[in-house]
Amino acid sequence: MRFWDETSRGLSLAVKAQPGARRVAIGPVVPAAAAPGWPQARLKVAVNAPPEDGKANEAIIAALAAWLGVKPGTITLVAGQTSREKRFLITPSVPVPEL
Repeated sequence: MRFWDETSRGLSLAVKAQPGARRVAIGPVVPAAAAPGWPQARLKVAVNAPPEDGKANEAIIAALAAWLGVKPGTITLVAGQTSREKRFLITPSVPVPEL
């Protein structure tokens, strides 16, 4: 299942956040309810940071950057600031690694 879209602005990733986890983990891909403009799946990202004051969002960006092999500054949270369902934009676009 696809959890990403290639756009003219870069790579858009749909993420299901799991803050407060015991360890940082990327994956698996989980199905999601249909939503306009979103892919049909989410990439589960677990981080040990708590879901307060943006700490989990920063930890997710760091985890995605390490996974994608990019600098954290190339990743922007574009939707879901306080939700577990988030959308990130990576500029410029990069290939999505295998899970």
